[in-house]
Amino acid sequence: MSDLTKPAPATPLNTRRRGIIVGASEGIGAALARKLAKEGYTLALLARQQDKLNLLCAEINQFTGEARAFAYPHDVANYKEVPALLQRIVADLGGLDVFVFMAGVNYPPGGIDKYNFENDRIMIEINLIGAMAWLSPVAEMFQNAKAGQIVGIGSVAGDRGRVGNPGYNTSKGAVAIYLEALRNRLTRHGVNVLTVKPGFVKTEMLKAAQGGTPFAIEPEKAADDIYKAMKKRKQTMYTHFIWTYIMLIIRHIPSFIFRRLSF
Repeated sequence: MSDLTKPAPATPLNTRRRGIIVGASEGIGAALARKLAKEGYTLALLARQQDKLNLLCAEINQFTGEARAFAYPHDVANYKEVPALLQRIVADLGGLDVFVFMAGVNYPPGGIDKYNFENDRIMIEINLIGAMAWLSPVAEMFQNAKAGQIVGIGSVAGDRGRVGNPGYNTSKGAVAIYLEALRNRLTRHGVNVLTVKPGFVKTEMLKAAQGGTPFAIEPEKAADDIYKAMKKRKQTMYTHFIWTYIMLIIRHIPSFIFRRLSF
C-alpha cells in the first residue's frame, strides 16, 4: 500500500478496530463488510475475484467518506501464501482485532444416488482446510496478544449427516468442530470464537441448492445477526433464529428414524 491508501493509524482518540474478512466479494461476506465498515472497522477484504473486491471497496469507501476497505485478491486453496499474506495485511492495517472466515463452496450431488469424489474433495479443501490454513496462525496471534475475535461460518447442514449432500455436510460439520476446539483453547486467553450456522440465505450458493428453501433471508439480515452476536461475544449462533429450534429438533431425532428421511 502507498501512504495515500493506507488506513489511518489508530490513536488514543481514534481507537479504530481492524478486521479481515476472507470470502468478502459477495453474499454474507460482502454484507458483513458493509456492516462492519459502517460500525467503524477498517477492513482487509479477501476473495478470488479482484473486480468484485475493488467494486465493494470503492462502494464502502464512498459511503464512509474515508479509506475503510482494502482489497487483497486471494484463493484460499493457495495455503502456502497465507503466512506471508497475513503478516502483510496485519502490517498494513497496523494490527488486527477481528478475523472472519466466510469462504466456501457447495456442489450439490444431484440426487441421493449420485456420488462425486472430486466435488467432495474441493469442498473439504476450501471449506475446511482453507479455513484451517487461516484460522491456525490467527489463533496463535490472538492467543499471544490475549485479545481478539474469530468468526467462522459453519452451516445448519453440518449439524447432522444428512443424505442430501454428504461432502458438504462433512466439511461444515468439521469446521464447527475445529472452531469449538479453538474456542476451548482460546477462551482462557481472552479470545472469543463465534461459530455462525446460517440456514438458507439468498446468495448465489442457494441457487444451486435442491429442494425447498424455507425461511430464506437476505445477506444483510444475516450480517446484522452476526454483528449482534459479535458484540455479545456469543459462542454459537443460527441465522435466521428459527433455525435454533429447527436444529434442536433435528439433532434429537433418533438415528433409526433420521436415516429414513430424504433431506
